Amino acid sequence: MANRKGTKASFGSLRTLPSGRIQARYTGPDGLPHRAPFTFDTKLDAETWLATIRTDLVRGQWQPQGTTRPMTFADYSAAWLADRPLKPRTQAHYRALLQQRLLPAFGPATLTGITPDAVRRWHSQMGTTRPTLRAHAYGLLRSILGSAVQDQLLTVNPCHIRGAGNAKRVHKVQPLTVPELEALVVAMPPRHRVMTLLAAWCGLRFGELAELRRGDVDLRAGVLRVRRAVVRADGQTIVGPPKSDAGTRDVAIPPHLLPAVRAHLHDTIRGGRAGLLFPAASDPDAHLAPSTLYRAFYGARKAAGRPDVRWHDLRHTGAVLAAATGATLAELMARLGHSTAGAALRYQHAAQGRDAEIAKALSALAEPSR
Repeated sequence: MANRKGTKASFGSLRTLPSGRIQARYTGPDGLPHRAPFTFDTKLDAETWLATIRTDLVRGQWQPQGTTRPMTFADYSAAWLADRPLKPRTQAHYRALLQQRLLPAFGPATLTGITPDAVRRWHSQMGTTRPTLRAHAYGLLRSILGSAVQDQLLTVNPCHIRGAGNAKRVHKVQPLTVPELEALVVAMPPRHRVMTLLAAWCGLRFGELAELRRGDVDLRAGVLRVRRAVVRADGQTIVGPPKSDAGTRDVAIPPHLLPAVRAHLHDTIRGGRAGLLFPAASDPDAHLAPSTLYRAFYGARKAAGRPDVRWHDLRHTGAVLAAATGATLAELMARLGHSTAGAALRYQHAAQGRDAEIAKALSALAEPSR
């Protein structure tokens, strides 16, 4: 359990909060207590901040930090986001949610002024047309205010709408059949066909595919070595580790795809082992933009008779096909790079749902003999 007792610094005082973070306080020349508008990872960081305040006092440049007034949600949320070691895409997503959904409603409010009734009204006013966005915004608000409780800035979290942080899937995924997948691949431009095949049969995410390089393909072993992924955030292209720790994996390539993969490597790749498998058309060293792929994909899915399917549904299709082979839950998780069993279970259930159709087909075979 964290030590909640304060400790004396050379100037001011420090206090370790239950969250383990450090709070810095001092008495100003106005005789009032002042507190840093954010908490610190270490005592050294907190002492450094206090030292800057003391320097301002000595130079006569001290200005009240505004900490005698209750902290606003805008103040705390900015410090909260800055303190989080988030992946770039997640940080950009949180920043957008704050700017578009949370700060307009709660920014000027004090933390203690955000009541359960205010949260319920805000949640209701968001409507139900965008359930995923609504759930993400609520979940972020709940997390930020939960940290404020840990930092002893709030006594209770005002966010307790049951189920509000979960969104029901609006788009019901209908996996492609093997003939539909074949039609889709044929309708894709030749340079995108192998990428489409690997998205479906190997279950790779777009960011994993877009960062695959010649050195990540082991044709002798028949595997793809997924070690990196590319994401776009705030207008930048960022290469980093896969989405989760489990995303770093070796994925076996179905043998029937190996000739197509081998031909693609021979005819298309530039730049040796570091060459991108699926680069931008205009620059072999640049990553393929999602919008470029989608323009080709939208026409191909229509030609294949599946205008409803999304690119990410190819990954779902591959997962269901793998589950249909009898793959165990652990095997599905390893193949798809899942850290938790929830998603893999969905694919298993989808494959099991095909059993009823198989049973009907078996009965149809028996009907002529009756």
